[in-house]
Amino acid sequence: MPLQNRVDPFGAILAIPERGGMMGNRGGRIHDATQRIGGRLWTSRRWICCELQYKGMWRPVMGAGYTELFFLDEVTALAAGHRPCFFCRRAEALAFARAFAEARGEPAPMGADTMDAILHAERLDGRAKRRHLRAAAGLPEGVVIEEGGAALARAGERWLAWSPGGWHPAEAPAGPEVSLLTPPAIVAAILAGYEPRWHASAR
Repeated sequence: MPLQNRVDPFGAILAIPERGGMMGNRGGRIHDATQRIGGRLWTSRRWICCELQYKGMWRPVMGAGYTELFFLDEVTALAAGHRPCFFCRRAEALAFARAFAEARGEPAPMGADTMDAILHAERLDGRAKRRHLRAAAGLPEGVVIEEGGAALARAGERWLAWSPGGWHPAEAPAGPEVSLLTPPAIVAAILAGYEPRWHASAR
């Protein structure tokens, strides 16, 4: 049986066989002794997206430490409300922090605690994933929206639909307004120049 450790763009944590290309966590351990996730879906505001491999480090998945979560790619992780890790992805985390600050009119890169507080407020409404509406015009590449129950993202002139194994061609959203899955602060950081990493299927 697959472990329940795969995150989709809606923020749900699934038990599916596909693994994905990036890892992350939500601040600590949220699995039990049977390697299942119950009522608690995070331990802190620090939701991060990490490299799948880093300097030969190895750890047992869903062992005694934090709960390892997996994403198809960074576009998926950002949609779920995770941000780049300052430890294993320092250059990208600093680029993200600069774009995050620039989008909010701040003169310097924001610290992790400040960004995490903003993102936690945007991604959650109680225990449910928050949705934010915005105009479809000017939506940047790498931002994920919900359309008819599917998660869609624009890549160049194309629209792609998310699946556990990769991105697939999709129709463009029909209306002038879209429902964001990617939190607005991350949308703003992407508009300010941050470029999220895509799965190879999006090429």
